[in-house]
Amino acid sequence: MGSASKQTNSSPTANKKNGKQQTADRRERIAQLRAEEQRREKRMKIIAFSVAGVLVLGTIAAGVGIVLNAQEKKDKANAAKKAPIAGVKTWDNLTRNHVQGTVNYPMTPPVGGDHNPVWLTCMGNVYDKPVQNENAVHSMEHGAVWVTYNDKASQDDIKTLSDKVKATPYTMMSPYPTEQGTITLSAWGTQLVVDSAKDPRVEQFFTKYVQGPQTQEPGASCSAGAMQ
Repeated sequence: MGSASKQTNSSPTANKKNGKQQTADRRERIAQLRAEEQRREKRMKIIAFSVAGVLVLGTIAAGVGIVLNAQEKKDKANAAKKAPIAGVKTWDNLTRNHVQGTVNYPMTPPVGGDHNPVWLTCMGNVYDKPVQNENAVHSMEHGAVWVTYNDKASQDDIKTLSDKVKATPYTMMSPYPTEQGTITLSAWGTQLVVDSAKDPRVEQFFTKYVQGPQTQEPGASCSAGAMQ
């Protein structure tokens, strides 16, 4: 007689236990994955906030730098306007009457006194011929700086000064053959003589006296005047 084969079958109880264990394992794995994802998201948020913070701080620092730089430039400009300029001559108590005809001025070129009712247009105008003193004086009453020169001025100096005047409202320029100095800068009651357009006092004079404290009629127009 042959022997009967034996078959081993898992019991229902064992299968049920195995299923529960697999379910628990899956849940544990899912929980681990979720925890890792949450940690990764947290790291990314920290990095994002850190980068944003750096950018904000950088923007603030740049803004502060711009403000400080602007304030520094303003302070320097104010200091330059208050600083004395070597060689400047001044005249006080100049009359300001509107008159017709020629006025005999005590200084050459004139820096103030009675003058024509019409000012000389002085919005960076460069005149290639002499202008009327009486109109130019009226312009200086409005805060203009008048640049004049004689035949001793070089062409380079004339070009440099012309470019400067053309770029600066409330200025004007013209030849003045009878002046003693090579180049003369005039404002109301104020005058400086230099030998060269490269003299640093030229820039200082413009900074201080274009619409400067000597202006008799602040805000008065320098356009739509006489064109000579």
